Amino acid sequence: MSERIKQRKDLGETMVIAHAVVAAQEGHNVTILMDDGGGAAHASSEIARLRRMKAAGADVGMVQLIGTHTVLEKAAGGEYLPGRTEMREIYARLRGLDDGLPPIERTKLLSPEIWR
Repeated sequence: MSERIKQRKDLGETMVIAHAVVAAQEGHNVTILMDDGGGAAHASSEIARLRRMKAAGADVGMVQLIGTHTVLEKAAGGEYLPGRTEMREIYARLRGLDDGLPPIERTKLLSPEIWR
């Protein structure tokens, strides 16, 4: 953890993960939204550690990691994203703020299975 804190650009992700893990160790189930590759990898390793603790009999909650695509998939066809046009508009705005998101054509956000 001390090594992660030295990398200032990852400090936000590190703090989110740390808070989630503390809550999980207190028995809570927590969902975090994170797309950053390094942060998501770090979160995944903490999730694996919590699973090992639970398997060993520790009374811990769990951390679930989701990303932007998961949220958008769940919202597709609903009140806030009723159609593909709105999905394209929202995704373009999000992509303008997050250079880690691939072009929408490289996702399944416009695919028929999302829009059933």
